[in-house]
Amino acid sequence: MPPVAVPSGADLPTLASAAAECHACDLSELPGTRTVFGAGPARTWLVVVGEQPGDVEDRRGRPFVGPAGKLLDRALDEAGLDRAELYATNAVKHFGYRTGNGPRRIHQTPQARHIAACRPWLTAELNAIRPSLVVVLGATAGATLLGPSFRVTRMRGRLLPGPPGSNAQLLATLHPSAVLRAAPASFDEVYGGFVADLRIAAATRPASAGGDREPPSP
Repeated sequence: MPPVAVPSGADLPTLASAAAECHACDLSELPGTRTVFGAGPARTWLVVVGEQPGDVEDRRGRPFVGPAGKLLDRALDEAGLDRAELYATNAVKHFGYRTGNGPRRIHQTPQARHIAACRPWLTAELNAIRPSLVVVLGATAGATLLGPSFRVTRMRGRLLPGPPGSNAQLLATLHPSAVLRAAPASFDEVYGGFVADLRIAAATRPASAGGDREPPSP
């Protein structure tokens, strides 16, 4: 089946509807999967971009509703941000997985061809929203928006210029799933660093965005 063209200048509902029919890479052919498009307000100053939907997200059809999403919600709250004020999406819109001996679907990191196939959809989302800040969660999202030389450990926690003409900044940090994988002895430190990065994001909230929440003190 041929890939679906990304509608030029489309709004988010139109993009989501078109993306549901996309077959630009082999992930769309995996049994039992669907396109999981972004979710959140169409007009917002903040977009959060992750890697790809997980098993729970694929089953529910919404991003960041599984264990990593619950940790993200907790960290956002501690950083002084409200999940309801941001748009959440992924660099890759399908859940890539392999199966073992049982029914469990095991996450597979997206390959370059999957990222390339989905990049036009992410670009279209960002063009429709025009956020002032994009928080990049993890290596796949970072490589998608900042190029193959991106390294989380080297670039996290710093405000970086977005694409020319976007009037946006980028802020890289860990993916919440990486926080969940931290060893028990280091979890508090890793989680605390994740929250600290999100506090940097909260501090950039434009005055015009409104809201009466103040980022907590570090």
